[in-house]
Amino acid sequence: QVQLVESGGGLVQAGGSLRLSCAASGRTFSRYNMGWFRQTPGKEREFAAGISVAGGNQYYADSVKGRFTISGDYAKNTVYLQMDSLKPEDTAIYYCARKVTSAGSWFDQAGFGSWGPGTQVTVSS
Repeated sequence: QVQLVESGGGLVQAGGSLRLSCAASGRTFSRYNMGWFRQTPGKEREFAAGISVAGGNQYYADSVKGRFTISGDYAKNTVYLQMDSLKPEDTAIYYCARKVTSAGSWFDQAGFGSWGPGTQVTVSS
């Protein structure tokens, strides 16, 4: 089993940047596809970004494309989400997870597992 823990959240002004980290323990995740999701109160968790095994492909929601960058340091068992040009609407709890289905949409949270506890990101206007 792999355990995931997110960190790096915080309070930032609009236009600022944050880098989130997702550290894995238990098993190396170099063979896993990984994703970042986010959730605000009263809403479903939504896909933000994903990275395929060995970083061969990256996937982004339209709302973050061009502003967020997902990357992986597999020697450190860590996946990152660099968030630039942050907007108040990016405020959410951010979760990382591993894709447990080989097929299926990256946008569907049902295809992901081993969810971390999340880290809060708050962007002030």
